[in-house]
Amino acid sequence: MGEHQRLSIDLISVDRTCSEPMHRQIYGSLRRYILSGQIPSQTLLPSTRSLAEDLNVGRNTVIAAYDQLLAEGFIEARAGSGTWVAQIQQCRSSPAARVHPHNPDRLSRRGRTIVNGPQPPRNAGVVNLHPGVPETTLFPFSIWSSLLLRNSRSRDESLLGYLSFAGHPGLRQTIANNISVSRGITCSADQVIVVTGAQAALDLVSRVLMDEGDNVWMEEPGYLGAKSAFLASGARLAPLMVDRRGWNLADPDLPTPRLIYVTPSCQWPFGTIMRIEERLQLLAIADRAGAWIIEDDYDGEYRYRGSPIPALRGLDHADRVIYIGSFGKTLIPALRIGYLIVPRELSESFDKAVSITGQFAPLILQATVNDFIRQGYFATHLKRMRRLYARRQAQFVRLCEEHLGEWVSVAENDAGMQVLASFKRPMSDRDVVAAAVKEGLDVQGISNNYHSTMPEHGLLLGYAAHDERQSLRAVQALRAAFRRIGA
Repeated sequence: MGEHQRLSIDLISVDRTCSEPMHRQIYGSLRRYILSGQIPSQTLLPSTRSLAEDLNVGRNTVIAAYDQLLAEGFIEARAGSGTWVAQIQQCRSSPAARVHPHNPDRLSRRGRTIVNGPQPPRNAGVVNLHPGVPETTLFPFSIWSSLLLRNSRSRDESLLGYLSFAGHPGLRQTIANNISVSRGITCSADQVIVVTGAQAALDLVSRVLMDEGDNVWMEEPGYLGAKSAFLASGARLAPLMVDRRGWNLADPDLPTPRLIYVTPSCQWPFGTIMRIEERLQLLAIADRAGAWIIEDDYDGEYRYRGSPIPALRGLDHADRVIYIGSFGKTLIPALRIGYLIVPRELSESFDKAVSITGQFAPLILQATVNDFIRQGYFATHLKRMRRLYARRQAQFVRLCEEHLGEWVSVAENDAGMQVLASFKRPMSDRDVVAAAVKEGLDVQGISNNYHSTMPEHGLLLGYAAHDERQSLRAVQALRAAFRRIGA
């Protein structure tokens, strides 16, 4: 054996204080040196007896290591001539031929679109004023745990197999029953498709109903998550302009759409409610164009004055509307359970699509949500949260007026879990967000919600998860952020 091969073998050692068995240590060393090329192909290895003597281990220890390498194809035994390193180096790419790990070509065009898009800030260990974050400490965990434990112990095949890709049958029926009362939508259980949250619903709709290059009317400003889903599917976004007065559906520059994305019950981020004449006009546009309307009802359950606004999907002749709902804001965000209500003609297609995309939520969790609703706990919890959030909104707006009135104006909303803070003088919300993090506060600017036009700057402040003491701390941190940037 040449000097190089002998040097490579001599590198092998065993650590008798290590918990890893000695035969695994020998196997690991040889495997690593062979893969790195330090022990080249066609190298004759020492006999098991010789290596055992060199390492002062039992021969059976070396035999066990060689047997594992032999089984995996790293070495080969040749009758009468010993054990040799197998011909594997020629299958390895050279370092020069490898793609640099930062080469953008490793991602598809859609992949680059996904990862390069703006993301809302998420900083652990700081006060969080993100919009849409619910109160979780008051959730009835003891009741939930009891229901979850019972379903976890169930041997019902409907919870253990692959029978219900589009959702647990009981939950689909319960959603269909409840949505009729809460949102004015009449549908059957087979039109309900349960998925892993509203973002998964947007992704699924994009995949099933849109081809690359199709036009999507996207609210401007509008929800960043929806924009990301559409762009990832190859959409061409056309800005459907929205202001505090409503939607500009008569814009002559808008192309013929394939999809139209709207948040009619509480527009994101302005909180505007779509008037009935706008709803009827939108349905007529979709019907003429053969387009599908995506109704994102992200905050539909939370309205503090009067009755909840009926869903667009609940109107007559709204068969071209796909409704998206979620339990993330009414229960616990980490559950990741949302749903679509699709036109009857699309229900079978979406059922099959869920099975392919893998966006179905765990059936045991779905069954627990179903029990939680059917046994009345959901209605009780929702009623309690509505009262709490209405009170917290009033407290939060008062604190903003007292401590932030120099920089922003904040008004109460009739619905939702966040309020819009408009700047009283020109400044960048990105600068404010960055300064807030240094003060231990996470906030979200509204400029990220603009996709095609010059953005308005301001903040979207979520108040629902904080009591008055926590809100005061957050508002004081935000005041310090404004002062930090010299605003």
